[in-house]
Formats: sequence, structure tokens, C-alpha cells
Amino acid sequence: MEQLIEEYLRFLAVERGLAENSLAAYGRDLRRTAGYFKQAGAGSFQEVSRGHVARLLLTLREEGLAPRTVSRHTSSLRGLYRYLLAQGYAKEDPTAHLESPSPWVRLPGVLSQEEVKRLLAAPPTSNTLGLRDKAMLELLYAAGLRVSELVTLRLSDVDLEVGYVRCQGKGGKDRVVPLGRDAQTAVRGYLADSRPHLQRGRSSPVLFLSRLGWPLTRQGFWKLLRAYATAAGIDRRVTPHTLRHSFATHLLEGGADLRAVQAMLGHADISTTQIYTHVSRAHLKSIYDRYHPRA
Repeated sequence: MEQLIEEYLRFLAVERGLAENSLAAYGRDLRRTAGYFKQAGAGSFQEVSRGHVARLLLTLREEGLAPRTVSRHTSSLRGLYRYLLAQGYAKEDPTAHLESPSPWVRLPGVLSQEEVKRLLAAPPTSNTLGLRDKAMLELLYAAGLRVSELVTLRLSDVDLEVGYVRCQGKGGKDRVVPLGRDAQTAVRGYLADSRPHLQRGRSSPVLFLSRLGWPLTRQGFWKLLRAYATAAGIDRRVTPHTLRHSFATHLLEGGADLRAVQAMLGHADISTTQIYTHVSRAHLKSIYDRYHPRA
């Protein structure tokens, strides 16, 4: 089995031009699949039956793998058998009966408004780095930015007079997002009392600087966020995307239009934004269950 997997991966690399990361993922999936088939009594890909494939997918789901991971296993196995048939290594395709697994919705993790309030209050504003961190957290939540967008913001991207931030998202697409008063106040405080000290006499167009005066990295911000989440008493995993999810969810819970949220998030397809409507419905259901006398 290993020899055929290696041959198939070389085919994908040469004929399809797959990236190294994709090849590595395909290889991991296929080797895991081959290991399962061997345990189930199929010593080669030619001996694999439809039943083996069906039990494999059931096992993967029972193990709690993400829907995308299960779907990727299915896709990689289908591709392998198409190759085996074309090369004459196999006479039957045990994956031919499979339907594409319907993706079930995994709701994004969000913070409550109270948790966000505690998180934004965690940085100490009595020192240079605390002022910077306060501004970054306020801006991330106020505009629903991705962490990569946050750390690459330039001074010219923020207009505190009008109250907006301009950022470049995926695919190089620019978008403009309004900023609330709290975010504007935090950024003003950072620009006046923190950034001049962090510059260390150097000129930089980047908005947020490290303690050494260089642009802050994504990894650096992640570490800061984890520390502030702990300080705020939030005992679950918080990532920069958690604040982005919270931004979108809180807007929709407050009655914002889905199209407006789509524009602020920079989603090309509204179906990507619609996942947040599931979160809002879950919020409404919890309110119903809590307050309706016959819930």
C-alpha cells in the first residue's frame, strides 16, 4: 500500500502541481486509511470493499474528527482509486457509491458581551505596552479584523476624525469598517502616549510596534491575547478569530443586517457570513428556554 501511495503522491506533485502542504495532508490521510484497512483485514487497496470504506468513514466520525477532515479523507481516497483504475492497479472502485458528505455546521466559538468587556479591560493602561495592547484589542473587536490584518495596519489606515479603519483582506481586497468611540479613544491614547516610546527614534509606517520598535508579529499578539484572556478569568481557548466571531455575532444579535456584517467582515460570499445566523438563533433559543413559561 505504501508504494502505491508514494506513486500517487508523485503523480499529484508532477501532473497536478499540488503544493507541498497539500501533498503532506493527502499522504497523512492515505496512510491513516491504509492502516485502518490493514487492521480490518484488507492487505492491499485491491482487497478493499465498499463495506471497508463505509466502516472507515463511520470510525472517523466516531473519533470526533472535524467534518472537513472526514471530507478530505473521502476526497483523497476517491482520487487514489481513480488513479489506480487509470493505471490498471485496480479493477473496481469501492468509493464509487459514496456521496459527498454533507457538511454539518460547526458554530464558531464566541465570547459573551460580559466576557469581551472583561477582556478589553485586562490590559493595564498605566504603562506603554498596556496602552498598545488595549488599543489592539479594542480595534480587533470593534472592526472584526483578522489578526494578519491587525498587525499589518499602517498609520494611514486609521482615520480617527471620521472614525473608520481601512484594511486589506484576503485576495488583496480593501474594505472600510467603522470604529466606535471606545476603539477611537484607545487608539488615540496609544498614538499619544505609547507609540512614540516604542518607535525608539525610528520611523515606521506600521501602526502597532513591538517593544523593540519593529512591527508586531501574529505569534506575538496571540501570546498577549492568551495572557489577557487568563487575566480576565476566561477559562476557555480564546484566539484572535474568537473576537472576530464575537464581533459578527454581537452585531447580528443587536439587529444588524446580514449584508452589512458581510461587508464589514470582508466575506466574498454571504454564505460564509450566514454561519453567524446560526449562532444568533442559538442565542434566541437560549433566551426562549430561559424566559418562556412553557419552554
